[in-house]
Amino acid sequence: MSNVNNIGYVTFLSVVAALGGFLFGYDTAVISGTVSQVSTQFSLTSLQSGWYVGCALVGSIIGVLFAGTLSDGFGRKRTMILSAILFTLSAVGCAISSNLDQLVLYRIIGGVGIGIVSIVCPLYISEVSPASHRGRMVSLYQLAVTVGFLGAYLMNYFLLDLSVDFSSHNALLQKIFGAEVWRGMLGAETLPALMFFLIIFLIPESPRWLLVKGQESKAVSIFSKIYNNTSVIAHQINETKSMLQSERKSDWKILLTPGIFRAVIIGVAIAMLGQFMGVNAVLYYGPSIFETSGLSSGDSLFYQSLIGMVNMGTSVLALLIIDKIGRKKLVYVGVSGMVISLLLIGFYFMMGKSLGLSSIFLLVCFLLYIFFTAGSISAVIFVFLSEMYPTQIRGTAMSIAGLSLWVGTYLIGQLTPWMLDTLTPAGTFFLFAFMCLPYMLIVWKLMPETAGKSLEDIERYWLKSKKG
Repeated sequence: MSNVNNIGYVTFLSVVAALGGFLFGYDTAVISGTVSQVSTQFSLTSLQSGWYVGCALVGSIIGVLFAGTLSDGFGRKRTMILSAILFTLSAVGCAISSNLDQLVLYRIIGGVGIGIVSIVCPLYISEVSPASHRGRMVSLYQLAVTVGFLGAYLMNYFLLDLSVDFSSHNALLQKIFGAEVWRGMLGAETLPALMFFLIIFLIPESPRWLLVKGQESKAVSIFSKIYNNTSVIAHQINETKSMLQSERKSDWKILLTPGIFRAVIIGVAIAMLGQFMGVNAVLYYGPSIFETSGLSSGDSLFYQSLIGMVNMGTSVLALLIIDKIGRKKLVYVGVSGMVISLLLIGFYFMMGKSLGLSSIFLLVCFLLYIFFTAGSISAVIFVFLSEMYPTQIRGTAMSIAGLSLWVGTYLIGQLTPWMLDTLTPAGTFFLFAFMCLPYMLIVWKLMPETAGKSLEDIERYWLKSKKG
């Protein structure tokens, strides 16, 4: 199959789209290094600080709501261009904002960009990738998200160190990189955002979207760069057109087709449940959780950096094996490891001190948890959502599932501090372990194995499953 698929070209297209994932990760993680500075400068109350942190998630929910409609109506490429503009505007605006209201507004704008790329980038990758490589290519997006997380942590550290001795005769530069370095941390996103904007013009529109819009000649031209075999190209064209001809209903009527509606509900369930299995609680509140175990703030940040590195490294491993062993096997092994790790973390907080367990035990448990998470649900979720739905309404259906993902992210961000206080850290992690069970059950009983199957074959599966 390697001589049939032009993998070099597909990889290029996927890497360009995955850059949106880097911006997603950076924009999400950079906030962690600015909270204390912004809170001090603007004399924020705890409620205002929470709003400053959470406002981007509100923007993400808004972005998800419109991403599907935009990508189905105007194309995947144009929608990615819009997201790049939003990221650039947000980064520049945050760097020069004069008050909290302006800062929040620009953070919301960046959040809208996050919501859009979380839908359209994996969607685009799935539509340009051959079935045999689709999981690996879509996983590039999740890898880019983890690189963005790590990049934000490193940039925050670098700029904070730079600000100590920074001196410039330019008042604006002195403010951004010296006196108020949080501006530089948020504004540094301008460079990758502009790069994303420019490089998108080098990639074509999704050929499957072009077929939806009746632009077959353009679709054939793009497929000819993806596949080196004319019979394969003809097969892909005929497969997609055949499925489109059976979808003569409106978008919402297609969504309500029994088999497709079942797929939408399953997508919503796994997207929402995935947020209540602890991963974002660890990524967002890791330093605070470590401090409750008696670590200093410096050690907590060091431990969190190790978590970021393991998160990124394991994403690389998942990318290499997801198409070989399948999505469902990754979930079975990974979620089982997550349950064990979460139970051990809860055990540490419940009995660790009385047993004399050191903080190294806690660190190892957290690293194991991130290893299993990054190698399973984090790697699989965007792959699942990008390949589950019919071409004609894939963007809209992904937006519905994506909305549940972001609502879950927002809820876990708001509820984690409360759970740590009310349920105790031990009870919180035991709850996360319990939430892994329905996720595993849904994937086992209701999800098909999609590795190696064409998008059209997956669509046929859902349509055939309506009787069940």
